[in-house]
Amino acid sequence: MHATKVLALALFISLASCHSAGPYGHSVNYAPLGDEEVAIKSAREYDPVMYQRRPEEWRKGSVMLFGVVTNRSAGQGGTAYLTMSVRRLEPRNLCESSQDEGTCLVTVSDADFGVVHAQIAFKGEDDVGEHSVAGGSLLRLVGTFGEDVDPNDGAPILRGTYSRHWPRYFYTTKASASQMRQ
Repeated sequence: MHATKVLALALFISLASCHSAGPYGHSVNYAPLGDEEVAIKSAREYDPVMYQRRPEEWRKGSVMLFGVVTNRSAGQGGTAYLTMSVRRLEPRNLCESSQDEGTCLVTVSDADFGVVHAQIAFKGEDDVGEHSVAGGSLLRLVGTFGEDVDPNDGAPILRGTYSRHWPRYFYTTKASASQMRQ
């Protein structure tokens, strides 16, 4: 009987060590997906203040950012046109339980660091369905800025080449720190 308990414990430990953060990032620290790591490798973190000062410089390469969708409409050629509130990724995710990484949610700032528009083609569940990209969704986007700006507010438009999506309630903001743990 003792050997059975030891074997069961060993199996539990090996399964626990194989735990993946999954598509919604259930881990204490942010964990990029494999294709995400490739997409962000040569991209630089978007800085709205520096973009305003030197937009031509920011148009030269890939840019990455986190943003909360405030509006989604139809874009050109079957793409989605998004208005997003730019956020900063927090260094550690907030968790409901310090004993269970499955309770951790990707965490971004509650502060808004400007507005960006994005034009991107979504596929599958991100495009249509219960968990599709909509108002309140969090996205990590990688793409490039063109010379065009939104005609309504003058904010830059990012042409998305990669996106990672968290539907509403699948992420949190730093404002939830009083109800969750780090």
